[in-house]
Amino acid sequence: MFLCSIFRGEVVFRDKRAAWLFIAPALAFLLLFKIGPICVSFVESFMMTSYSGAKSFVGFENYIYLFKHDPVFWNSFKTTLIYSVVLNPLIVFIALVLALLLNGSQKFVKFFRTLFFLPTAISFVVVAVIWGVVMDPYYGLANSFLKMIGVGAQPFMNSTSQALLCIIFISIWRSSGYWMMYFLAGLQNIPESLYEAATIDGANNFQKTMKITIPLLSRTMSFVLVANTAFNFLTFAPVYILTQGGPNGSTNLLMYESYKSAFVNLDMGRATAISSILLLMIFVFTIFELRITKANFEY
Repeated sequence: MFLCSIFRGEVVFRDKRAAWLFIAPALAFLLLFKIGPICVSFVESFMMTSYSGAKSFVGFENYIYLFKHDPVFWNSFKTTLIYSVVLNPLIVFIALVLALLLNGSQKFVKFFRTLFFLPTAISFVVVAVIWGVVMDPYYGLANSFLKMIGVGAQPFMNSTSQALLCIIFISIWRSSGYWMMYFLAGLQNIPESLYEAATIDGANNFQKTMKITIPLLSRTMSFVLVANTAFNFLTFAPVYILTQGGPNGSTNLLMYESYKSAFVNLDMGRATAISSILLLMIFVFTIFELRITKANFEY
């Protein structure tokens, strides 16, 4: 048994071994399903598999081929960067705006919170299928509406200039409500006394938002930005279901290219090399985002 005492409403463990016992199952699952596969993938990226299934060590040859002789990889790399750089700030901004608008006890606030959160409860696969039907260039509801208001039918997923924007829109629609809930939790933890003091000093709502709310949400912002970035870099379902990387490679994200290399072309060395590069990209973006959202205060 371990000793614990209740001090100021908190349980304080005197034996650190007890704490390790509590987190041991989570650590075991993390090692088994996260850290382990990452290490296996990294080792595999230095291998080449023959058609007979035999593996041979080739060092950095897979990486050299990707960077020097693989235009498909570079197209996927560029597409993934554009996708992430556009999508991540948009989702965070929209989620923050929704949280600011729905942070209160006004009438119908709970209804609209539920309404915006509902898309998160739907599988990304189902979301992709639904929007695929809506954006069908011939029989979709979207084009029916556009024709009705005189805009004209759009090709959507069949257009090299619109397909990636459609994937971005679908991701925003599905994810914004989820991250909104984190911002709502952060907003409700900000002391009301700060706003009262600002009101006494004559600050308006915009000044309160910029000088109090946004700075004090920096830790929430940091978590949302990093977690959302990792999630978006690994986008796969809408590309696989709606475009298969097309048209003309305009939606061929690195995650889908890695899948295609592994399970279509049976080139596990190239696939795992792409996965390792994708992991490095997530790491670089994460470090950058943690630095720009670092909070230098407590409250």
